[in-house]
Amino acid sequence: MEAIAKRTLGSMSLLAVSAMAALLVASDVRAETLRVGKSSDIAFTFVPLDVGFQKGIFQRNGVDVEIINLAGSAKLHQAMVAGAVDIGLGAGTDVPFIIKGAPEIGVGAIALTPALFGITVAYNSPIRTVADLKGKNIGVSTVGSLTEWIARQLAKTQGWKSTDITIIANGGSGAANIAGLRSGVLDASVGAAAQGWDMETRKEGRLLVAASDFISSFLENVHFATTDTAEHHQDALRRYLKGWYEAVDYMVQNKAETNKIAMTVTHFTPEVQDKQYDVVMPSMSRDGTFPKEATDPVAQSFVDLQLMDKAPDMSLYLTTKFLPQRK
Repeated sequence: MEAIAKRTLGSMSLLAVSAMAALLVASDVRAETLRVGKSSDIAFTFVPLDVGFQKGIFQRNGVDVEIINLAGSAKLHQAMVAGAVDIGLGAGTDVPFIIKGAPEIGVGAIALTPALFGITVAYNSPIRTVADLKGKNIGVSTVGSLTEWIARQLAKTQGWKSTDITIIANGGSGAANIAGLRSGVLDASVGAAAQGWDMETRKEGRLLVAASDFISSFLENVHFATTDTAEHHQDALRRYLKGWYEAVDYMVQNKAETNKIAMTVTHFTPEVQDKQYDVVMPSMSRDGTFPKEATDPVAQSFVDLQLMDKAPDMSLYLTTKFLPQRK
C-alpha cells in the first residue's frame, strides 16, 4: 500500500509540474494586435472580421484585431503606406497600388464574385432599364476603384463608349450614395445591392441591376498585408488568416447569429439582411486561394480602367503562403 501511495503521489506531482509548465508557457504567449482596416464600413463581405472579433475566434487563434473603418480604397492604402494599418480589406482592383510601389502584398481572397454589388437609382427615377443609364452619371467610391470598374463594365456590355456615362467619385460610403440619389446629384450609384433593397422598403430607391447579372467570376475582395507585417509578423498574420476563414465557416453554419452581428454593421432591416446573406454568402472564399478564373478579369480591369497598358501577372502581387492548411 505504501508503494502504491508513493507511486500515486509521484504521478500527481508529475502532473502538477506539467500543468505548471503549461501555464508558464501559455503566459509567455501573448496575443499580438493587428490593426485591420476596412475600405467600406458596411460591406457584408467584410463582416467575418466582426464575427471573428465578437465570437472570440481571433482571440482563440492568438491574435487581437483592432478594427478601423476607412472610406474607400484610396484612404485604406494611404493608411497602410503610413503604417497606421497592418492589414487592409480591399478590392481586387486595388492591386495597382502595389504595382505603383505601395509596400503591400495580397495574402488571401475574400470574395470571388461581385455578388455584393449592384446599381441603384432613386425610387421615382425615370430610369427603368439598363439602357436608360446611357448619358447619365453614376456614383462610385473612388476613381480607379472596383465600383468604377463595375459601372464601366456595365457600359461595355451595352456596347457604349466610355463617354456615354459620367463617373462621379463620392468617397465610398453608403450614406453618400443615398444622399446623392435623394438630391438628384446622382442618377445612379454603385454600391451594395442590399442598399437598393433597403431603400426600396422606404420608397427612396430601388436596385436597377445586380452586378452578378453581368459579371461572373471576379476577385472582388482581398486581404492586403503591409510588407512589414508579411516580413516581421508572419506568425500573427497566419493566425489572423486562420481566424478569418474559421469565422467564414461559422457564418456558413450560423445564419441567424451572423445576421444579428451583420446588422450592427450594415444597419439593414432583418428582411434585407436575410436576403443579402443568401445572395452574398456563396461568393465568400472558404480557403483564401486565388483561382485564375477570378484573377484574370481583375488583371484585365486595369486595362479597362486605363490604369495600365497591359494586364499584369497577378501572381507577382498575391501569395498563398500565409494561408491555413484546409482539411
